[in-house]
Amino acid sequence: MNRLADATSPYLLQHADNPVDWYPWGAEALERARREDKPILLSIGYSACHWCHVMAHESFADAAIAARMNALFVNIKVDREERPDLDRIYQVAHQLLTRNRGGWPLTMFLTPDDHLPYFGGTYFPPAPRHGLPGFGELLERVAEAWQAHRQDIGAYKNELRQALRQALAARPPGEDLDAELVDRACGQLDQMFDATHGGFGAAPKFPQPHALALLLEAAACAEDPGVRERLLHVVDYSLEAMARGGVYDHLEGGFFRYSVDDSWTIPHFEKMLYDNGPLLELCARRAAATGAPTLRDGALATADWLVSRMTTADGAFCASLDADSPGGEGAYYVWTPDELRTTLGADYAAFAACYGLDGPANFEGRWHLRRAAPGTADGDAVATLAAARQRLREQRAARAAPARDDKVLVSWNALAIRGLAVCARLLERPALDAAASAAVDYLRRVHWRDGRLLAASRDGTAHLAAYLDDHAALLDALLELLVLRWRTADAEFAVDLASAMLNRFADPQVGGFFFTADDHEQLVERVKGYADDALPNGNGLAARGLARLAALLGDARLHAAAEATLRAAQPEVRQHPAACATLVAAQLEALVPAPLVILRVAGGTDVADWRRAAEAAGGGRGQCYVIAADARGLPGLLGERRALDGATVTAYVCHGQVCATPVTTLPAFEAVLAGETPPTG
Repeated sequence: MNRLADATSPYLLQHADNPVDWYPWGAEALERARREDKPILLSIGYSACHWCHVMAHESFADAAIAARMNALFVNIKVDREERPDLDRIYQVAHQLLTRNRGGWPLTMFLTPDDHLPYFGGTYFPPAPRHGLPGFGELLERVAEAWQAHRQDIGAYKNELRQALRQALAARPPGEDLDAELVDRACGQLDQMFDATHGGFGAAPKFPQPHALALLLEAAACAEDPGVRERLLHVVDYSLEAMARGGVYDHLEGGFFRYSVDDSWTIPHFEKMLYDNGPLLELCARRAAATGAPTLRDGALATADWLVSRMTTADGAFCASLDADSPGGEGAYYVWTPDELRTTLGADYAAFAACYGLDGPANFEGRWHLRRAAPGTADGDAVATLAAARQRLREQRAARAAPARDDKVLVSWNALAIRGLAVCARLLERPALDAAASAAVDYLRRVHWRDGRLLAASRDGTAHLAAYLDDHAALLDALLELLVLRWRTADAEFAVDLASAMLNRFADPQVGGFFFTADDHEQLVERVKGYADDALPNGNGLAARGLARLAALLGDARLHAAAEATLRAAQPEVRQHPAACATLVAAQLEALVPAPLVILRVAGGTDVADWRRAAEAAGGGRGQCYVIAADARGLPGLLGERRALDGATVTAYVCHGQVCATPVTTLPAFEAVLAGETPPTG
């Protein structure tokens, strides 16, 4: 066993018995590289990554290649899910070095003194193949280059350092919010929309829930009915295509990472928590608005999958399911014709017609399930298909399942919590409240320590200082959970998270937030970005969460920080609006504020009609917080929004910074929501 044997990351533990003398990233490895003047081989990946497994099997488990690595380099293995700070820097460096997109495994060779890369790539085969050099030979050449060309490498490093700073550093802020950015971003997404198969662009095709969320927000604000209809078409068509396609697991629920084809037929068979939270939310929102059974079923099955398959014993959510299983990639999910006929018996014909099994097999002589028939089935057919899926689910459960990465990441959990909260509220599944609340309780108990948030945990032990995304996503999730049901402790936790962001991550000169705290380990550069990647952008989540919390509490400092973040983002967002969908959506909410409703309610009073009125008035954008009339110790100005004497419900309605006089009857409430004068008497 090497130095990874004591790691908490399942990915690092997968490499603990390699013959490579791996170190985790830390002072011991960096000091050894400096002391011995030996370059660093940095390998970054994650446990569900297929090509990470391939390179580990081909090269890192090979004794001869490992011996070269040990002789020539100080070898550092990093889980990119635990250390996104390192991954962001070296992914950008890879793009600058190679002029190619990055990915995983990321293989970078760093100088021992300042940890800047002088060569890099992604996957390398053990022997030359497909235009790639063999990894063993590459090690010799890269090590020789360090010894023979130090002066050239030193000059190149200075150029790379400047390029990195230019790529990662913050630009001067914009003075005003650009209202046209929303139209430009939506227009770019509309141009990328695949009118045949849904989604954006060509294969490999990713779900891009942040882009769909922006279009949904823009549709709710659109004054032109034609524009609204077009935006909703892109959202609904894309979600339906994914929920019917092979990128969705039709037996157990949950979405795979991406599709390798344009038509969403064959996925890359890994399931990531960070995809499923946002997709669950989108499906639930559109199912509630349209009644679409495919989206409703997809949302509920995905929620059930999160709760049953991805929840730890402590109530938090695991990071991912591996793409590979003992039979190879996808082996857990695909079927031979004989397996299906034997398992389904008389129901095979109906199932085959629905899932396209009467055509050629679509995955290496086997079938991966996708819905082929778009029509709606009658009750008997629905029951038959459900029974068939249950039998297949039971049959599949006997197979060797993909490995589960059971570490807990705060930002990923927050996305799942938010998705479950929305699904519970809009699709009326109150049991999901318990799952979302249990995850919040775990994060507060295990990850919140002495006023600081920790990023990752496993088996109840947390470590690593949390990043901006962790704070911002958890704040955002807490506010959505408070809309579902009020707990003052959650509101206080939200206030603590907002204070931590402002005190430790804010950029006082430019506005916005850095990805790491002010006392974080000093790296090549302190990153600050505004574009979405696999996760929604942290600055975008911070701008939305701080603005909503500011409105809820009447806190001018939080409101100013949210506005400063939007202004700081303007230069980059203007250049690439569609790539910054989360920030554009936050800007739209600032320009067209969603209604904020606070209901102070006497015990036992049914406020379902009040909630429905608030939901309809906001077009799905508003926040309606239901707080018991006798609740005490509320933060900020909430304590002043009291229940009026004798009223069973007292409603406070605000649009932006303007609040109406509180009302106590449903007709008056509906009038205020509509911008009318409430009736008297």
